[in-house]
Amino acid sequence: MAASELYTKYARVWIPDPEEVWKSAELLKDYKPGDKVLQLRLEEGKELEYCLDAKTKELPPLRNPDILVGENDLTALSYLHEPAVLHNLKVRFIDSKLIYTYCGIVLVAINPYEQLPIYGEDIINAYSGQNMGDMDPHIFAVAEEAYKQMARDERNQSIIVSGESGAGKTVSAKYAMRYFATVSGSASEANVEEKVLASNPIMESIGNAKTTRNDNSSRFGKYIEIGFDKRYRIIGANMRTYLLEKSRVVFQAEEERNYHIFYQLCASAALPEFKTLRLGNANYFHYTKQGGSPVIDGVDDAKEMVNTRQACTLLGISDSYQMGIFRILAGILHLGNVEFASRDSDSCTVPPKHEPLTIFCDLMGVEYEEMAHWLCHRKLATATETYIKPISKLHAINARDALAKHIYANLFNWIVDHVNKALHATVKQHSFIGVLDIYGFETFEINSFEQFCINYANEKLQQQFNMHVFKLEQEEYMKEQIPWTLIDFYDNQPCINLIEAKMGVLDLLDEECKMPKGSDDSWAQKLYNTHLNKCALFEKPRMSNKAFIIKHFADKVEYQCEGFLEKNKDTVYEEQIKVLKSSKFKLLLELFQDEEKVLSPTSATPSGRVPLTRMPIKPAKARPGQASKEHKKTVGHQFRNSLHLLMETLNATTPHYVRCIKPNDFKFPFTFDEKRAVQQLRACGVLETIRISAAGFPSRWTYQEFFSRYRVLMKQKDVLGDRKQTCKNVLEKLIQDKDKYQFGKTKIFFRAGQVAYLEKIRADKLRAACIRIQKTIRGWLMRKKYMRMRKAAITIQRHVRGYQARCYATFLRRTRAAITIQKFQRMYVVRKRYQGMRDATIALQALLRGYMVRNKYQMMLREHKCVVLQKHVRGWLARRRYGRTLRAIVYLQCCYRRMMAKRELKKLKIEARSVERYKKLHIGLENKIMQLQRKIDEQNKEYKSLLEKMTSLELTYSTETEKLRSDVERLRMSEEEARNATSRVLSLQEEIAKLRKELHHTQAEKKSIEEWADKYKHETEQLVSELKEQNSLLKTEKEELNRRIHDQAREITESMEKKLVEETKQLELDLNDERLRYQNLLNEFSRLEERYDDLKDEMNLMVSIPKPGHKRTDSTHSSNESEYTFSSEITEAEDLPLRMEEPSEKKAALDMSLFLKLQKRVSELEQEKQSLQDELDRKEEQALRAKAKEEERPPIRGAELEYESLKRQELESENKKLKNELNELQKALTETRAPEVTAPGAPAYRVLLDQLTSVSEELEVRKEEVLILRSQLVSQKEAIQPKHTMTDATILLEDVQKMKDKGEIAQAYIGLKETNRLLESQLQSQKKSHENELESLRGEIQSLKEENNRQQQLLAQNLQLPPEARIEASLQHEITRLTNENLDLMEQLEKQDKTVRKLKKQLKVFAKKIGELEVGQMENISPGQIIDEPIRPVNIPRKEKDFQGMLEYKKEDEQKLVKNLILELKPRGVAVNLIPGLPAYILFMCVRHADYLNDDQKVRSLLTSTINGIKKVLKKRGDDFETVSFWLSNTCRFLHCLKQYSGEEGFMKHNTPRQNEHCLTNFDLAEYRQVLSDLAIQIYQQLVRVLENILQPMIVSGMLEHETIQGVSGVKPTGLRKRTSSIADEGTYTLDSIIRQLNSFHSVMCQHGMDPELIKQVVKQMFYIIGAVTLNNLLLRKDMCSWSKGMQIRYNVSQLEEWLRDKNLMNSGAKETLEPLIQAAQLLQVKKKTDEDAEAICSMCNALTTAQIVKVLNLYTPVNEFEERVLVSFIRTIQVRLRDRKDSPQLLMDAKHIFPVTFPFNPSSLALETIQIPASLGLGFISRV
Repeated sequence: MAASELYTKYARVWIPDPEEVWKSAELLKDYKPGDKVLQLRLEEGKELEYCLDAKTKELPPLRNPDILVGENDLTALSYLHEPAVLHNLKVRFIDSKLIYTYCGIVLVAINPYEQLPIYGEDIINAYSGQNMGDMDPHIFAVAEEAYKQMARDERNQSIIVSGESGAGKTVSAKYAMRYFATVSGSASEANVEEKVLASNPIMESIGNAKTTRNDNSSRFGKYIEIGFDKRYRIIGANMRTYLLEKSRVVFQAEEERNYHIFYQLCASAALPEFKTLRLGNANYFHYTKQGGSPVIDGVDDAKEMVNTRQACTLLGISDSYQMGIFRILAGILHLGNVEFASRDSDSCTVPPKHEPLTIFCDLMGVEYEEMAHWLCHRKLATATETYIKPISKLHAINARDALAKHIYANLFNWIVDHVNKALHATVKQHSFIGVLDIYGFETFEINSFEQFCINYANEKLQQQFNMHVFKLEQEEYMKEQIPWTLIDFYDNQPCINLIEAKMGVLDLLDEECKMPKGSDDSWAQKLYNTHLNKCALFEKPRMSNKAFIIKHFADKVEYQCEGFLEKNKDTVYEEQIKVLKSSKFKLLLELFQDEEKVLSPTSATPSGRVPLTRMPIKPAKARPGQASKEHKKTVGHQFRNSLHLLMETLNATTPHYVRCIKPNDFKFPFTFDEKRAVQQLRACGVLETIRISAAGFPSRWTYQEFFSRYRVLMKQKDVLGDRKQTCKNVLEKLIQDKDKYQFGKTKIFFRAGQVAYLEKIRADKLRAACIRIQKTIRGWLMRKKYMRMRKAAITIQRHVRGYQARCYATFLRRTRAAITIQKFQRMYVVRKRYQGMRDATIALQALLRGYMVRNKYQMMLREHKCVVLQKHVRGWLARRRYGRTLRAIVYLQCCYRRMMAKRELKKLKIEARSVERYKKLHIGLENKIMQLQRKIDEQNKEYKSLLEKMTSLELTYSTETEKLRSDVERLRMSEEEARNATSRVLSLQEEIAKLRKELHHTQAEKKSIEEWADKYKHETEQLVSELKEQNSLLKTEKEELNRRIHDQAREITESMEKKLVEETKQLELDLNDERLRYQNLLNEFSRLEERYDDLKDEMNLMVSIPKPGHKRTDSTHSSNESEYTFSSEITEAEDLPLRMEEPSEKKAALDMSLFLKLQKRVSELEQEKQSLQDELDRKEEQALRAKAKEEERPPIRGAELEYESLKRQELESENKKLKNELNELQKALTETRAPEVTAPGAPAYRVLLDQLTSVSEELEVRKEEVLILRSQLVSQKEAIQPKHTMTDATILLEDVQKMKDKGEIAQAYIGLKETNRLLESQLQSQKKSHENELESLRGEIQSLKEENNRQQQLLAQNLQLPPEARIEASLQHEITRLTNENLDLMEQLEKQDKTVRKLKKQLKVFAKKIGELEVGQMENISPGQIIDEPIRPVNIPRKEKDFQGMLEYKKEDEQKLVKNLILELKPRGVAVNLIPGLPAYILFMCVRHADYLNDDQKVRSLLTSTINGIKKVLKKRGDDFETVSFWLSNTCRFLHCLKQYSGEEGFMKHNTPRQNEHCLTNFDLAEYRQVLSDLAIQIYQQLVRVLENILQPMIVSGMLEHETIQGVSGVKPTGLRKRTSSIADEGTYTLDSIIRQLNSFHSVMCQHGMDPELIKQVVKQMFYIIGAVTLNNLLLRKDMCSWSKGMQIRYNVSQLEEWLRDKNLMNSGAKETLEPLIQAAQLLQVKKKTDEDAEAICSMCNALTTAQIVKVLNLYTPVNEFEERVLVSFIRTIQVRLRDRKDSPQLLMDAKHIFPVTFPFNPSSLALETIQIPASLGLGFISRV
């Protein structure tokens, strides 16, 4: 299609405008070839005639369709020209608040002059790993592309940031560096980026200054190379600087300033450390007051000075060096104030003792006379002699300024050198990314040498940029295999040749500088003679002979020749330098020593440039005598060399371009000046990129995208199976000119304007379809309206006819009703009369019958009460008789028991007398025994005396108590009688006096009352009437007040309820925050733990020979283990000292409080273990001595213990019964508080007293029985030992009779000695027991005394109380006493239970050992003996064994258990074939057995090994979802088992009785439960990370890009950059992929038996990740914000909700996490025009933040031209309405956020004894118990 055919009526074009650069207009009629004028209408409605150029006949550029306006990439525009680019940038910047736009390979960044929330950590994470074209344009996208290409292509990268002063170059470079530091994954090395950023305050203070265009303009260029290692982590950086503007040190234009550091020094002059610098106000110094603007608005130079000094300290510049720098800078300021006095025209002098020069010399440490001399003189050297020549005042001033500039330049280089040293990498550099922050093209009213160098550098950079763009364009064509011709683009090589070639501008300038009489004028003449009229790019101004013009690629620039030679030579007299070198000031000497090594005075790379190799090379040493020659190189020559080096570096890297645009000169936020923007777009090469793109095929579509977009233009028969062929057939029909498009391998290439043409055809087709649809719809609506009207008419007719019929029916009904009413009225009168008579008769009958029945009832009631009284009396007599009988029986029992005890004692004494046989053999032994016997008798006497004393005390106590009670009762009665009599007398006297007074008073007032009675009556009537009126008013007011009070109460109640709800929510949020904070800390701890393990592994790999004595631990041995476990490797008791001497590095990680608790617990357990071991040894010795007798005793002992246990159980049941009765009594008393019930004489009171006395007597009896049982237990326990000794003595005596030789006698003597020792030990133990009994008796006496005192106090208090309160207090006291006694009895029973359990365990051990001994004896016995002896029963295992739910394993098999059950277990086989959580059950059953054995070390070792094994498995296979899910499920089950069987009541209530029997008995594992809970949290967080890694690639493609509803959304045109297609290709993910993955996750978790609540939390986290990632991508992708995409998102979310319903997970909270995404989709679909729409949006989008709502509205892009853009005014309305909403300013959701996890207790109903261990697990070494 010809271009002229597009200029039809209503077509829109751009016409030039002097104010707005380009204006939009609309054609009023079609253009025909040959027309000289176009009829146009501007947007404001004005019509005009646009005249075409008569020579070129060039038509104005066409405007792009509105659908293409606001594109992310300028090359996506169909018409590529300057007005289209300018308009697109303006719409994005002003309307959408988007500052970044792509232009091919260039990122255009417009300075917003406002802080935007688009540079946070969340944005960095969103762009990390994304393709450059997949997200909205951003500096982070460019940085990510550079980082990715560096890692992928193994090639160094460069980011070239250019632009005008104030366009934001430095900020863009800073954000790029921040991105590299964040994504490089080197947290330990991130301080390199901090140091690079910390160098900014220093470099800005010494290299930035205020200009007319920018308050903080960089007056130098810099290239920062950020170095990376092989893992692509930041390891260091290096900075190169270019062309410092030294002339600014000595001269500033109007409204400009010198470098910031000078003003910072002046602002800080008052500081004590700066007193020696003798500084003053900035207006005092010549070098700081020339611009006349020493202050910048909003900038505090003193604060900036503090920041500069802090940055110097951070970068390693010490305080002494800092003061040295400030001395030099202050010296430069004082040097500028040095003045000269002229002696004649050719000489001058410094005034004597000139203060500024004196201060300068003092600060620099040089001689005043020498400096003053050489400032006014210079040395001239000829071939034969050297002589000194005075110089004029003007030359002296220039020499002074040159010296100041030279000192400042050297100081600048020295500081940059130190910054580079601080940023130097210590590790070998593998690759780098360079960030070039360089000045853009500059043109001012007066342009000098600096602007010339800047524009020269930009010419070189533009050439490199053009070549790179051209190269990429041609590579794309070759890749797609389409024919191409050489694209003509602007080549600025002629301009570069004009500047740097032989006889070029720089060459002639250097040549003129070498001439003795060279001047700016002569150099200008040489330029005119050489280039004028010979080079088209060189011109001479008409009105000047001291200037020249160069046509640069951006614009023509006129340069003033004045000052070129002086700035190029940069002349500094050597004599002045020598004076400075003779200084004693160390830093000054360093500056001029380094000068010999520096390649350029203006270069900031004193250590040499970084060459193209990856390792920096040191500069070559200068030859002797070369320093002066090097110093004399001109500035232009040095700048050209450094620029060549920069270009070599850039050419060796892959460049990325960022062009910064300054939107206005006034720094107004989001204000766009079209003139300034176009000027910069032309200068920075953006339009050149557009021109190159437009010259070829700028629009590119994949075949699938083209088919999807233009399917509406195809007929059904045109659609083939091959998309490529279909597109070819359609295009041949639509576009006749085949040169307008080309078919590549994967894309279709279009020339400029063709996409707009296709869009026009598509829009026309859609418009025709819409008209047809509208026509059909309107016809249908009219037909529907007609049918509705017809139906309404019929309905009205029907209702009218019905109304008439109803009226007639009503008349008939009324007539009939009247007759009926008459009938019923008459009947009612008669019936009423009858009912009256009947009611009177019935009432008389009822009264008579009631009287008779009441009499009968009274008689029956009296008989019943008599029977009740007889019953109670007879019961009382029977109970009394029973009590007497019971006491007699108890007394008989006591007598009988005493008799039996005496007999037993007699037997024992008889046995004891048998010891007298030993007297014949050993007289000495008899004496000893007698002595011991005497001691025993004495102790018995003492014991009896104490008992007698105790009984006498008890008798005295009882008598005294009885006396006191009788006295108290007597006193109480007398006191009561006296009180009554006194009160009666007093009351009578008071009454008499009162009556007398009343009589006198009554008589005196009677007359006056009668007189005034009538008067008061009248007044009272008036008052009553008034009061009635007031009362009515008060009533109304009262009602009003009541109503208000009710309203206020209701409001207060509602507000309090709201506050309560809010506070509850806030507390829940705080709890979740605390839980989240704790789990984040746990996550950080686990990460640091893994990092520590990795570092330890690396260290172990590096260290080949281990140190002696060092024990290597497993890499999975975490600090978490060291926090909760102490001796996982050493479990034997004798290794305890070793355990206490563990390395200090383990102890450092411990929690000290926990450590002390566990240490104390360990010591207690060790002591208990030692005592048990001693007792066991003693029992073994006794068992060995009494083998024959021991066989008979265990059954007897067992029977006795069984009897005692039964007795104990009976006592417990009795105590419970008594307690219940007391509770019932207390309850009855509290319910019936009537005084007549609780009176002392009442029947209930007597019953209560009887019951209380009987209960107390029964308790006393039980108490005595418990004491008797305890004494019997103790006596039986002690009786075992004497019996053993007696049997031993008998055996020994028989053996003595058989002895015949001396050896046997000696052995017998030894045996007797041993027997003697045993008797002594028994006597000592008996003595101790007596002493203990004495102590206990004394304690009981003391407690009885205290009880007596307390009873007396209570009696005194009770006597003061009234009778009712006294009874209640006595009852309460009695109940309290009984309760305390009951509790004491319970404690004693618990102690007995513990003793019984302990003895049972010992008996089991003894039985086992005896069994082993008997087996050994049976082997030695002959067959004949076996017949005579009874056969011992053998335990034969049954098939159906009663298992205890425990698993036994040997200590040495622990590692094998962990290996087979944890490390080498395959989750898939276990999940499919076995019960869920089987490993957890097995581990817990092993723990139970260790607990049963009371082996604390085994428990600790097993739990520690289990935790470490799980950590090791997760570290090894932590990226496998099944493994992580399996161990999360088993860890939780193990944790639940520890809770379920812990023995705590809160957990036991869920168990069966059988499960409660399986509870742990010896150890409290609460601390290990906390360790397992922390481990489960870590596993859960790891599971979430695995989920996120699996889901992350699917989410964007499946939720956003894939068209679930085909044909709803069409693809928009794309630019040069690769864009992710909206159509799912092969290999892309769809929504079905996400749902399949969710099904997989859910089925795996269910197979592993994960808790349902935990599954809900995992699903909630998954849905949060899906919603957050989708919403974040939506907020960063303009192409996704459309109405059709909102529908796709709504549909996808509904599919996810359907999945939740299918899985019964709607109550998991997962749906709520998708609410922000749902609201964003709704926001894309709702109307966005009126205020009502704004109100609806504000109320609807409560889950979105204000920033997110505004961002979505700004990004909203119509896919079809029928949709409308969101107006800026509407967005502002939304912002105003949401102004008061307090929400986060953060734009993106935190996709890495993990909800705090909880593990609700979930008991298992599985019985442990039923669990079978499958052979597949390889656990044959463990056995069920």
